[in-house]
Amino acid sequence: MLQTLDKEARLTEEAHRLYGLLKSVSKEKGAKWTYEDCLAAAPYTLAINQFKKEQNAVVLAHSYTTPDLVYGVADYRGDSYELALKARETTADIIIFAGVWFMAETAKILNPTKKVLIPAGRAGCTLADAMSGTEMKKLRDQYPGIPALCYINSLAEVKAQCDSCVTSGNVFDIAQKIPGNELIFVPDLLMAKNLEAELQRRGTPKKIISAGGTCCVHDKYRPADVQKLRADYPEIQIIAHPECPIEVCRLCDYVGSTKGMQAYVAKSRATCFGMLTEFGLVNRLEAEYPDKKFIWPFGVCSYMKRNTLVNTLEALIDPQPEQVVEVEPAWAAAAKKSIDKMFELAQ
Repeated sequence: MLQTLDKEARLTEEAHRLYGLLKSVSKEKGAKWTYEDCLAAAPYTLAINQFKKEQNAVVLAHSYTTPDLVYGVADYRGDSYELALKARETTADIIIFAGVWFMAETAKILNPTKKVLIPAGRAGCTLADAMSGTEMKKLRDQYPGIPALCYINSLAEVKAQCDSCVTSGNVFDIAQKIPGNELIFVPDLLMAKNLEAELQRRGTPKKIISAGGTCCVHDKYRPADVQKLRADYPEIQIIAHPECPIEVCRLCDYVGSTKGMQAYVAKSRATCFGMLTEFGLVNRLEAEYPDKKFIWPFGVCSYMKRNTLVNTLEALIDPQPEQVVEVEPAWAAAAKKSIDKMFELAQ
C-alpha cells in the first residue's frame, strides 16, 4: 500500500513538473498541453531519467522533436551545432540522440568508442538523403580544385569528401573565410541561393556551385504566406530559416538558424512573431517566452516526430539493431576532419 502511494505521489509530482513547463505549449491542432497529457507522459519520463542515471547515459534532443522529450528527458536541447558540441564534450557512456539519422551519425563520428542510439531508428532527412557519397565524388571530380562545404544535414560519406562542414548558424561566416571566388555547397539548393546572396551583400561575392535537394518543411513557404501574416497581424515580426526560398527570406525581418531565431525573439521588444519554421521550435519558444505570441502557418518534420518517449525508453532498455548507430570507419575518420574544421573555423 505504501509503495503504491509513493508511486502515485511521484507520478503526480512529475506531472506537475511537466505541466509547469508545457502549459503554454500548443499541439498541432491548436489545443494546449493539459495536465492529463503530462500525467500520461510522467511514467515514461520518470523511467527514462532513472535509466539514464543507472547507465550513465545522456539524452540530446533536437528542438524539432516533441515537447515531452525536449523538456521531460533531454539533458541538452538545441540545434544541430549546439548538439554536435555537446556530443563532442560529453563524458557519458551512452548517447541517446533524439533527432534524425545524420545527427546521431555525427555524434558517433565524434565519439567512436561510445554507444550512440537513436530512438527513431533510421529516421531520414530530405536534405541528407538528397546526396550520396558517389554523387559527391562526381561533383568534386567535375569541379577539381574548388573548395567544398557541406551542410551538417548530410551523410558521413558526403562530409568525408568536403573541406569543412557548416551549420545554418555559421555557414555565412565560414564561407566568407574560404579563399577563392568559387565554392561548392551541398546538399541544400535553397540555402545555396541564400548563401550566394549574403556573400554578395557582405562584399565577398562567390559563385556557389550547388547540388542536392531541399528541406521538406522549409521549402513549402511562399511569399504569400509572409504577406498574409503581415495583413492579419500588423505588428508582427516574421522570422525564417535560411533553408527557405530566397524570395521568402527577402521579405522577412530576420533569417537565421534555430538558435539564431531564439536569440532574436529573446532580444526583440516585439510581442508577436510569425514563425516560418518547424513546429518544434515554435513549441520551445512558447514554453520559454509565454508572454509572447507565436503565429505558425504550417510545417512539421515527420522524421523528427518519430522520436517518442516510448521508443526512447525502449532504446535504453533493449535497443533494436536499427536504433544502434554505426559508421563505416574510413568514412568516419574523414568526416571527423570535416566536422573538426567547422569547429575551428566557427571560432
